[in-house]
Amino acid sequence: MENKHLKIAILSGKGGTGKTLVSVNLASVADYAKYIDCDVEEPNGHLFFKPIGSRTKDVCVGVPRVDQSMCNGCRKCVDFCQFNALVYVGNKLKILDELCHSCGGCMLVCPKKALHETKLKIGEIVCGVSDHVAVVSGILKEGETSGVPIIRQLLGYANGQMDYTFIDCPPGSACTVMESIKVADYCVIVAEPTVFGVHNLNMVYELVKLFNKTHGVVLNKCIDGQNLAEDFCLKNKINVIGKIPFDETLGLMNSNGIIVANELDAYKKIFNSLLEKITKEIDDEAAIDLKR
Repeated sequence: MENKHLKIAILSGKGGTGKTLVSVNLASVADYAKYIDCDVEEPNGHLFFKPIGSRTKDVCVGVPRVDQSMCNGCRKCVDFCQFNALVYVGNKLKILDELCHSCGGCMLVCPKKALHETKLKIGEIVCGVSDHVAVVSGILKEGETSGVPIIRQLLGYANGQMDYTFIDCPPGSACTVMESIKVADYCVIVAEPTVFGVHNLNMVYELVKLFNKTHGVVLNKCIDGQNLAEDFCLKNKINVIGKIPFDETLGLMNSNGIIVANELDAYKKIFNSLLEKITKEIDDEAAIDLKR
């Protein structure tokens, strides 16, 4: 394919919909790809790729620390912090790391310069290689509240000489998902054909519209008969770019960490076709932008 450096984000309204299934198989059928696992609370793409030569990098954020001997109890830092990460109790300033957003403002407003910054590890980034796919995973440290700083660093790996970067987003529509799709050229929404599937589809659909991202829907676990998610797409004029059948063999292979496109020709065709459609939609959108 002629296009280079395309960034494709894969989203779903909840876990278990098939987001990672689609992500790892798309990366597998691409000629040269990078897979970035932004589901930092529960990354599992590496279980499919089994990368070798892994390298680990700590992810740290800056948090304030106080020199109590210099603090005069003015509480200007407490009043400044909109996240209630600083409190003055028992004539001492206390800092709640789990609420801190690392903005650094408390240190700027302190008239006595009693606050200084220290580094706090919140997780890791692990990089490895699996065949023709570079695999980059983020891991949020247990007990930490926000994976956004890790995702920001993960997306720094999205550029390079690969043809495609596939961003496996966290489930849902929280701030971590918003951060994950910022650099995307295209968003793939994976949906299930159920009432709850439609609710979750609508939630993520509203998000990609808000970010004005070109997008399409992949319907997973499809069976004969009415498909409520497909009906929703037709009603809202959302492009359905692919369908994956409800298949016991697929489910078994996927649960065992096997990339089905590497093993079964039928699924290799499905994901090749899906990748071609995504690439064409990106091309078409780029052509429209040039005419504007």
